[in-house]
Amino acid sequence: MTIDESAAKQAAVEGMKWIPSGSFLMGSEKFYPEEAPVHEVELGGFWVDTHAVSNREYSQFVRKTGYVTVAERPLNPADYPGALPGELVPGALVFRQTRGPVDLRDWSQWWEYVHGACWKHPEGPGSSLESRPDHPVVHVAFEDAQAYAAWAGKRLPTEAEWEYAARGGLRGADFTWGDDMEPNGKPAANTWQGQFPWQNFVTDGYARTAPVGMFAPNGYGLYDMAGNVWEWTSDWYAARRDAQTSPCCGGRSRANGVEESYDPAQPKIRIPRKVVKGGSFLCAPNYCLRFRPAARSPQMIDTGMAHLGFRCIKDA
Repeated sequence: MTIDESAAKQAAVEGMKWIPSGSFLMGSEKFYPEEAPVHEVELGGFWVDTHAVSNREYSQFVRKTGYVTVAERPLNPADYPGALPGELVPGALVFRQTRGPVDLRDWSQWWEYVHGACWKHPEGPGSSLESRPDHPVVHVAFEDAQAYAAWAGKRLPTEAEWEYAARGGLRGADFTWGDDMEPNGKPAANTWQGQFPWQNFVTDGYARTAPVGMFAPNGYGLYDMAGNVWEWTSDWYAARRDAQTSPCCGGRSRANGVEESYDPAQPKIRIPRKVVKGGSFLCAPNYCLRFRPAARSPQMIDTGMAHLGFRCIKDA
C-alpha cells in the first residue's frame, strides 16, 4: 500500500468501505459465454457504498434537486411512431409472476409495462415507499443513477471495479461468499427459489426486494453484492469481454462518432446498453444463475426496471 493509499483509507467516508488496490481474476468460463475469458485485472484503491442506494437516500436527492426520473417524464411521440396517444403514458416495466410454466425465451410473459410505475410507485399507482424506505431504489435509468452519483460527489463503478469489490477478496470463487450456492443449505442472498417465473418458495423470506443489508456482507463488508437488485456500471456492454476492445467482434459499433452497444440476442433494438451486475430477486438457477460476481447482463440505458438499482464509488 502506498503512502497516498494509506492516507485515503484512514480518511473514513460515511456509508462506504475502502477497497484496497490489487489484482484479481475477472470473469468465469464455467457458466455463461459472455463472462469469458477469465483474465487478470489490476486496480487502484477506491471507496464503495456499503449497500445499494436506498429509497430514503434517493428521496433526499430528489427533494433537494427537484430531479425527475426518466420513467416519470412525458413521452415524445416522435420516438414512438404509430403509437396511439393513450399509449404514450409514462411508466415502467413491472414483474408479474405467472400462474404456471411459460416459454423462458419470451420475457413479455412476466414483464408488464405499467402506466405510472416509477421509483416512487414501484408496482404502479397505488403502491408507495411507505413501508420500504430502506429497500434499494428501483426503476432508475442509467442517467438517473448518474445524476444521483454526481450530486453525491461520487460516480458509478466500472464493471471491473464492481466485480473486484463484489468478490470480497476471494480469488476465483463462484459466489461472493465462496463456491457453495447455498451455504449450510440456506440462501445467502435475496434470489428466486423454485422454478422461475411461476413457482417461488420464498425460502429467503422476500418475494420482491429486501431492505438493504439483510444478508451477511462479503469479505470487504459490502452488502447485497449478489441478488436483491441488479446494479448499473459505467461500462458499455459487449457479448464477450475480449470483444470490448474490438468493435467488430460482437457487441459494439460506432455511429456518428458515438459509441454504442447492443444485445446480440436482440440485434434489431439498437438502443445502447450498459453492463449491469449482481443479479436480483428474480434470479433462479433454471433461468438466470447470475447472482455471481462474474455474471453480467446488458441493460438499455433509457430503461429502469423493478429489479434494477445501483451503488456508487468514490475515488481515493
